[in-house]
Amino acid sequence: MQLEDMILVSVDDHIVEPPDMFKNHLGGSKYKDNAPKVVRLDNGCDVWEFNGSQLPNIGLNAVVGRVPEEYGVEPTCYEQLRKGCYDVDARIADMNANGVLAQLNYPSFPGFVGQLWANTKDKEMATAMLRAYNDWHIDEWCGAYPGRFIPLALPALWDPQLMADEARRVAKKGCTTISFGENPEKLGFPSIHDEYWDPFWQACVDEGLVVSIHIGSGGGMSFPTMDSPVDVMITTTPISIINLAADLLFSTILRKYPTLKFVLAEGGTGWVPYFLERADYVYKHHHAWTHQDFGDLLPSEVFRRQVYSCFIDDQAGIGLRDKIGVETMMWECDYPHSDTTWPQAPEVLWESIEGVSDYDINRITHENAMELYRLDFTAERPREQCTVAALRSEAADVDLSLMSGMGGHSAIDGQRVVTAQDIMNQLANALV
Repeated sequence: MQLEDMILVSVDDHIVEPPDMFKNHLGGSKYKDNAPKVVRLDNGCDVWEFNGSQLPNIGLNAVVGRVPEEYGVEPTCYEQLRKGCYDVDARIADMNANGVLAQLNYPSFPGFVGQLWANTKDKEMATAMLRAYNDWHIDEWCGAYPGRFIPLALPALWDPQLMADEARRVAKKGCTTISFGENPEKLGFPSIHDEYWDPFWQACVDEGLVVSIHIGSGGGMSFPTMDSPVDVMITTTPISIINLAADLLFSTILRKYPTLKFVLAEGGTGWVPYFLERADYVYKHHHAWTHQDFGDLLPSEVFRRQVYSCFIDDQAGIGLRDKIGVETMMWECDYPHSDTTWPQAPEVLWESIEGVSDYDINRITHENAMELYRLDFTAERPREQCTVAALRSEAADVDLSLMSGMGGHSAIDGQRVVTAQDIMNQLANALV
């Protein structure tokens, strides 16, 4: 296999929601006039306004296409964005330019697990907004280009039975995955060990829905100190998903629901071998007094049976793929965030994967994702039109020149290390 022959399916990218997203999805609802709307502030910032509050950032860190010196936590208005962030036609063009066949897109302004709706006191209105969002995402965004997107639904965290009902509803619309938080307790809900979530888990099992969990979905950004360079947070946030992995593995969920699948998005893979080795060691040495019971299996075997890890660029993980389980590894691009490898994703990936067997490459780049999320791109286009080379041939007119003068690091201070406090100040100033 050569770089140009790869078929790439990314299981972690993001949408910056367009201002008109609710117009077609509340219909005759009495809450139609209460839908979130974008307003422009006197300082030129675009913000979503909902239920009497303003959300300070339309697309946190959606800096794709900028010169790297201007990366930051903006944008604060749509003019600072590459159009592919919020326009589905432009997104497809950017995917083609990057040689990417299909994407799974996480949300921006509502939060990765719909925290905005969960924090809304009027739960009837929250339910209407949640369903409208899911309908827009499934029918309008993903539906615009069949075979190019993997629909992702948001959950109704505040009511486990409603969560189950919504899971069944979106499954009937063709959705194959739903998001969940890496630490719901930090969002004000019971921990994953609580039976509170059982109706939801059962609905996902019944409908074959995959539970997709993104880093930062249980507490946001975390810094050791406010003087810490921002590099600390960027480095450790993906690896921090190991805490969820351990909580999930030693809960009863995987054993109680042996067909339920989980995806740990943007957490990387290189840490997995040691984690599994450690989990097995802990089980063997301590289960007599901790009372864990995996029956005839080891924790590592249960984890490989039901949990998938994902990476952007992870040479360590590729090198240890036999210890991880190549059938549980998936690739991601993280468009439009600052970690993204767009528009050189195939080249970046190839540096890590060149020389790997065709079987392993195909598994990691698209086959695992296709099987897990039940994506059949061959229904829309022949396989030979799905490769990096074929897709890029459709994008000869896509402008890949970098944008400048948009803000970011230079707007903070181009002469010193950016700290956690700088980032927090920048977020706070978005509404000033």
